[in-house]
Amino acid sequence: MTHAYEQMLFAPKWYHYLTILVLLPLSLIYGIFMFLRRVLTPKKSFDIPIVSIGNLIVGGSGKTPFVIALASKYKDVTIISRGYGRKSKGLLKVSQKGEILTSVEESGDEPMLMAHSLPNASVIVSEDRHKAIKLAKEEGAKLVILDDGFNRVEIEKYEILLKPEMIRNHLPFPAGPFREFGFAEKYADIVAKEGEDFVRKVSFKDLMPKMLLVTAISNPHRLDRYLPEGVVQKVYLEDHAYFEEEELQRLMKECGAQSLLVTQKDAVKMQGFKLPLSIMKLKLEIKNEIFTQVDVYIKGYGHEK
Repeated sequence: MTHAYEQMLFAPKWYHYLTILVLLPLSLIYGIFMFLRRVLTPKKSFDIPIVSIGNLIVGGSGKTPFVIALASKYKDVTIISRGYGRKSKGLLKVSQKGEILTSVEESGDEPMLMAHSLPNASVIVSEDRHKAIKLAKEEGAKLVILDDGFNRVEIEKYEILLKPEMIRNHLPFPAGPFREFGFAEKYADIVAKEGEDFVRKVSFKDLMPKMLLVTAISNPHRLDRYLPEGVVQKVYLEDHAYFEEEELQRLMKECGAQSLLVTQKDAVKMQGFKLPLSIMKLKLEIKNEIFTQVDVYIKGYGHEK
């Protein structure tokens, strides 16, 4: 997804609206299809509590740090992700109780970040979520957390839907950023809105006077409000893209940067690089009521059957 197209989705300018109008019929067809898929697909139970962390829009909305915050509160928890951007296919165990079992290229950046952040959890990536859930159960999981699972409508689960602080374009894909019509949020058990139910807290490690911002995240302009002083240049790559050490070294030299300013998601793909890193660390402060509601679901799960 190009940055120009991302701008049309997340922060459209006046000149984007002709393109949006042209794409509108496709968006309506897509939205109707996704609605019918949601209401007509039968749900499958896996006899284990499953909590899904998802969103209605494409791109980042805080799912990864939300998953980390939730998973850190439980034992015997397995996180299941598709592993977007990974250079592998099929089912792959990324970590087992914090032990890293594969490389970031095979796992994808977000699953590897979760694996490093959660020493007491296990992480699995798989396109086939059903197979991954069965493996998690076989290996003793008492709770499964589905990363980006709202659109997995065939799985019986507890839905937490993350809602951005502000949305400028409310249309379904491809004219807008929505994966479904906005009213699909009524199918969630919890709708957590940024700024009300959770807030982002950004801290920094090893800041330098002159830094080159390099990132491969969706909608990278959302970082602007958090950037510290000293950013001399910005380089945006496609979401989940991998980095080349020599190219980064060249870019640093060109702009006279003393370090690379990167997110934690970017940093896991730079392990082993002999380049100075300044890291933006993101943590979410989440309302206790949300954790309480999840607890009620988990503790009452067996009694509902």
